[in-house]
Amino acid sequence: MIPYGRQDIDEDDVAAVVAALRSDFITQGPAIDAFEAAVARYVGAPHAVAVCNATAALHVAYLSLGLSAGDRLWTVPNTFVATANAARFCGAEVDFVDIAGDTYLMDVEALAGKLAQARRHGRLPKVVAPVHFAGQSCDMRAIRALADDYGFKIVEDAAHAIGADYLDGKVGDCRFSDLCVFSFHPVKIVTTGEGGIVTTKDPALAKRLGELRSHGTTRDPSRMDGPSEGPWYYQQIELGLNYRMTDLQAALGASQMKRIDAFVARRRALAARYDEALATLPLVLPAQNPDGRSAFHLYPIQLRLETIGRTRREIFDRLRAAGIGVNVHYIPVHLQPYYRRRGFKPGDFPQSERYYERAISIPLFAAMTDSEQSEVVARLSETLLAQAA
Repeated sequence: MIPYGRQDIDEDDVAAVVAALRSDFITQGPAIDAFEAAVARYVGAPHAVAVCNATAALHVAYLSLGLSAGDRLWTVPNTFVATANAARFCGAEVDFVDIAGDTYLMDVEALAGKLAQARRHGRLPKVVAPVHFAGQSCDMRAIRALADDYGFKIVEDAAHAIGADYLDGKVGDCRFSDLCVFSFHPVKIVTTGEGGIVTTKDPALAKRLGELRSHGTTRDPSRMDGPSEGPWYYQQIELGLNYRMTDLQAALGASQMKRIDAFVARRRALAARYDEALATLPLVLPAQNPDGRSAFHLYPIQLRLETIGRTRREIFDRLRAAGIGVNVHYIPVHLQPYYRRRGFKPGDFPQSERYYERAISIPLFAAMTDSEQSEVVARLSETLLAQAA
């Protein structure tokens, strides 16, 4: 089986983890600082705060902005449930903005229309979380302009997009947002096994993120009620969480970051080969934002089911049976039972629903060989053309 995604671990990565195991610290040690510094330096943000996974990163990002009961967060249906769920952990209400039919990213015109309506009804969001689906940046400049007008905060869900470019910088530099969240799950571009990070330009937010990930505690006398009692002393200044990353994870991440440009270059080369090899098949290739360059966490295609004459499930099953580990990203969040019970229903966000009905993610990962990719193309061509015959 050729999987849709797979980590790329080399001997330097193994050596880095072994070195962390043999060091004096396997958690809360210097490897955390080194990993945070590597990510911050790469994306061009002054601050990066590492946590145990990207869901935790979203949660502390939202909490750091004061998202709580009575507030609203808007995101897109075309994402993993964590983007919305982390807002529910804060007690906030969640609503959605549909995607654009060509890019599968937040539709800025739909966002503008929804904001205008929400202003009239006094129901504006406190936070908007655009999702850089498949590794491609949303139109952050336009979303920032709307934030300046309507007064909401922005958390970029860049779980797919470390290494992506937008305008003249990297996704994660927070030029157009308050915070940006990355994921380091094994199928992502860089892995720490599990892990997440939040980047920001705001030192106060960075400090709060660090406190929230560690039980809401501080050793900073300037943050305490009263004087410190000594070097051992700390205070819990708010209700925080234990979301800390281990030094083992951070050592792996810092080692992986040394190869991020090679990882992204290979993904882009594979995507370009797919673009050429699949151009004549009955499917829609992923569109690209002209203001950026995708990091290609995923290569999502849409099937022209009317031409093919069979269901997506039949095509999916045939590809899996042929050893091609396709997947589907994503089931629209508003159609999940939990969110249906909160009042959402089919038809609410038609572009997200239409995309889901036709979408398949085909294999793409940095360690993928040309021969593996050729096998994917051959089996996909065989399956789709057989369906159309």
